[in-house]
Amino acid sequence: MTGSLVSVVGSKDSGKTLTVELLIEKLTRRGYRVAAMKHVPEPGFTIDTLGKDTWRYASAGAATIVSVASDEIATIEKLDTKNLLLKDILQRCRGVDFILLEGLKRLVSQDPDVPKIVTVKSTGEAYEAIETFSPLIAFAGIRPMEILNIDIPYINLLKNTDEIADIVEKYVGERRKPDLED
Repeated sequence: MTGSLVSVVGSKDSGKTLTVELLIEKLTRRGYRVAAMKHVPEPGFTIDTLGKDTWRYASAGAATIVSVASDEIATIEKLDTKNLLLKDILQRCRGVDFILLEGLKRLVSQDPDVPKIVTVKSTGEAYEAIETFSPLIAFAGIRPMEILNIDIPYINLLKNTDEIADIVEKYVGERRKPDLED
């Protein structure tokens, strides 16, 4: 993995996808190469379409199927993901500056190497997240929020679209500085 990982976690309909979308837009405009990874928790979900050739290849037993189209390449790996570690998943992202991860709360909740942005719908969710996630670099959401009496900033995604990227860029930059001095 070459990129700096930032995880976006939160409850359903709290703004996770919007947060990742805004980060992708803002970071790519700043010249960064960004990979995005989304956890899809629905049992039995597949990106492959029933009856299509790639689905037929998988049904016939292929462990990996690669679909090459005029504007994209998609790789489908058929494997049990329940016991995958975060590092196993991140191996799929190469040659990028940032990897934005939406979801996978269980794998990242207390991992000290994975900075988290938590999307919240209420101050109660924010205070609960403080106990659950570490390190927390920001809260984000789509609703006006009362001022939280903590050192972690809250970004209203509908008003301050650049600020979330500023926070990510600053956090990653501060963490990289000691490496540059070695």
